[in-house]
Amino acid sequence: MTSVHTSAQEQAARPVTSPQWPRRSGAPEPPEHPIAWSMLSRALSVPLILGLVCFLPAVIAAQPGSGVRDTAYWLQLVLTCYAGARLATMILSTRRRLLQGVFWMFVYIAMGVAPFAQVVIGQTPTPMVGPRQDLVTAIAMVLVGCAAFDLGALLASRRPLRRRPPSTRGPGGGPAVAHPVRLRLLVLLAFAASAFYVMKLGGPSVFFSSRQEINETVAASGVASEGSNVGSAFVKGFGQVPALLALLFYTRRLATSYRARRSPSTVLVWVASVALNLVVNNPVSNARYWFLTVLLAFVFTAFPSSAAIYRIVLATGVVGALVVFPYADKFRYDDAGQRPAQSASVFEPLVTKDYDQMVMFANSISWVDTRGHTYGRQLTGSALFFVPRAVWSGKPEDTGVRVGQWMGLRMTNLSAPLWTEFWVDFGASGVIGGLALIGYAVARTDRRYALAVTRAGPGPGSVLAIAAPLIAGYTFILLRGPLLQAAGKLAIAALCLLLISTFKEHRAARRR
Repeated sequence: MTSVHTSAQEQAARPVTSPQWPRRSGAPEPPEHPIAWSMLSRALSVPLILGLVCFLPAVIAAQPGSGVRDTAYWLQLVLTCYAGARLATMILSTRRRLLQGVFWMFVYIAMGVAPFAQVVIGQTPTPMVGPRQDLVTAIAMVLVGCAAFDLGALLASRRPLRRRPPSTRGPGGGPAVAHPVRLRLLVLLAFAASAFYVMKLGGPSVFFSSRQEINETVAASGVASEGSNVGSAFVKGFGQVPALLALLFYTRRLATSYRARRSPSTVLVWVASVALNLVVNNPVSNARYWFLTVLLAFVFTAFPSSAAIYRIVLATGVVGALVVFPYADKFRYDDAGQRPAQSASVFEPLVTKDYDQMVMFANSISWVDTRGHTYGRQLTGSALFFVPRAVWSGKPEDTGVRVGQWMGLRMTNLSAPLWTEFWVDFGASGVIGGLALIGYAVARTDRRYALAVTRAGPGPGSVLAIAAPLIAGYTFILLRGPLLQAAGKLAIAALCLLLISTFKEHRAARRR
């Protein structure tokens, strides 16, 4: 066990990228290498804040278009600037707030910049069927939900992380770590499930063609019954998620354990896991949001205590979302179905392609006005995603699908952001309460994660050190929605982590 009292030489030898958490319960947390970063943050703070809060919104506002500068315009501008300021705070913070940083990056891009460009230009990816007032309500509720998220995070920061007595923390008294034997079984499960998935779809070559061909192969394979996608979701989920988890666990072992890097078996398993993920989780045959999950989870796991990587991801994520992401669907269709990219402005993809979250929230408000709230039915359907429709004949459909059908659209693969899910079930109180609870849970998880990736943490086998980066990457899918589509892979990941977790401390798992 690590001694509480360390020598000056030992403290000097510690890497500056590993913040040391206090041992005493309720004690304030020391800043992360404050001298060096405070000098750098002062140099970056002014251009970063001006760029996110002032320059980019001003450039968008100057774009030509038929948009009306009404209440929706000004509310959207306020939301964009608010989200930009919060994202800048996450980047400039002396502590890494992994989940909160990703949350604000999504809000700034998908609920701020993109909808603001749509309001200015006067064009939306999906038609808005209701009155303009519904768009005003949607923007206002997103703004209120963000404030509720901040309130929940603030309440969490005021409550100290207390070290509970060993008798109340589990059989071994420590944090959850991966059981060595169960982790090896997870690796075997990953290769077996992925092999079945690959063979069911006709071999590895299918995974390097297009998403359209993958979907057609899944439909022809017989794993999906008529009117239900539970079978195909399980085959795809177990074919992808365990493989990703195996890669993340062995990546963390190599990144944090000198002994693991000298072990040929560990390196061999890691190389095999990389090859497996290049097949089942590559960007060619998978949705962009899922590949983004894989990429972020891997980066944050490979560099667990790097403040520079964390800040680079948040800062460059905005540029990537505006410039790269709209064109990253090149492999969604085959050559015959490929849609040519036509853009006269860098902001045109924001109004013609993927970012339909705000307008779909407005359409969902119009739908609720005609049908009424569902009072938990949609969220229950998402929680019970694994129940087939053959057993539950009245199982709710995706919220985006239901709203799209009500709108009379042929293509119903539409987003339903988290604000929409709460609004459809419980209205404004659901949005405020739901986002506040999420903010509280996210802030607590961020603090626990910061502890898990330090030297004082549970070592290379830490479950939280894997779960937090995975959730951070998956946050884009959860926030975009619909939740019914997003629940499957998240539940499979939670099941795998639960089965391999133990509270007993294994010496091998803590060796460096």
